[in-house]
Amino acid sequence: MTAPAPLPRVQSLDIVRGVAVLGILLLNIVSFGMPEAAYYNPRAYGGAQGADLAAYLVNFVLFDGKMRGLFSFLFGASMLLVIERAEAGGRSPAAVHFARMGWLFAFGLAHLWLVWRGDILAHYALVGMLAFALRSMRPAQMLPLAVMLVLANTLIFVGLPMTLLAAQQPAANAAEAAENARQLHDLVSGFGVPAPAEIARELALYRGGYAGIVRERFTELAYSPLVILGLYGCETLAYMLFGMAAYRTGMLTGAWERRRYLRWLLVCWGIALPAYVALAAWLVHADFSLFAVTLAVMALATPIRSPMIAGWICLILLLARPGGALSQRLAAAGRMAFTNYLATSLICSTLFNGYGLGWFGFLSRWQLYLVVIGVWALILLWSKPWLERFRYGPFEWLWRSLARGRLQPIRGAAENT
Repeated sequence: MTAPAPLPRVQSLDIVRGVAVLGILLLNIVSFGMPEAAYYNPRAYGGAQGADLAAYLVNFVLFDGKMRGLFSFLFGASMLLVIERAEAGGRSPAAVHFARMGWLFAFGLAHLWLVWRGDILAHYALVGMLAFALRSMRPAQMLPLAVMLVLANTLIFVGLPMTLLAAQQPAANAAEAAENARQLHDLVSGFGVPAPAEIARELALYRGGYAGIVRERFTELAYSPLVILGLYGCETLAYMLFGMAAYRTGMLTGAWERRRYLRWLLVCWGIALPAYVALAAWLVHADFSLFAVTLAVMALATPIRSPMIAGWICLILLLARPGGALSQRLAAAGRMAFTNYLATSLICSTLFNGYGLGWFGFLSRWQLYLVVIGVWALILLWSKPWLERFRYGPFEWLWRSLARGRLQPIRGAAENT
């Protein structure tokens, strides 16, 4: 009896994934090159005026959370694709899925502790394990559940400005005063303008040697995947459900008519884009106060992020030209998204950390994007030639080999499966 033919790849998924792997560097570059608080608050470091302010606002309105959301949508869609291929090949979908997630979690921990503090892979692995139980739901069931999960995560983030307001109230006793001071310090460190001594300590750490940086990660980020799961787990699971629904309804596979993509783009961005612009204007008016950042960036942006992500999918697929030179290079970058994501971390950590070129903290916010353009060029230049000679990207091949328990063939041009 002959084995079932493998399912073909869906190029639209690769193109969207290619845009996502490039776009996410627009946000991650701040964490590579500046103290942690600068990611959310431009007043913390890197400049909050002129071109630096413009760079922050453009990213906040168009890219922040949206590229991560694109990855999450695609993760959900790809999960279904892998399950379908496992079933078509006569293998156990559960065994295939959980082997992949287990090794992805291991990659994520190694990435988090040894390469870069901003890892998302371990988080995706944990949420992906939960998402497997929901794979058989119909899109009509997935969508309302995803909306409820987004609202649940919004409530979690509303707790941040509420905690701030509570911590600023007069304390009844010394113990309560100490707890309020601790909570206020944590909020300022993450979303406000940390004290100069705290910024100086972080600059010294990341301009220093590799051993000190790794020691700090093992100390401060030992339980980071669990913390991130508690903070972002509902939202990420929602996005994976949206992605599974988008795959099954044909949105992510490019099966819709162009008019439908255009209509969805206009509706989604017509709702979400003005809301984001209004939040950005309020942040500037409030001079990026701690309350404004925790409320606008974390809480109020969460429920309007999903339509922005859906709009991005529509825009990308409307602009993509099947067979076009840029589309082919984006698709190649997307097929190697795992490798390109990890390669980006290796490149940028070497550029910015003290064991490499030591650029950490020396570039202003807008100058960081010169580095982004250079990394984008590398990704677009190398992905397509690599896949013309090899079936998978290097880390895709390693992940696939580990998950299947044997070395997979790698030589030969990438196949359409």
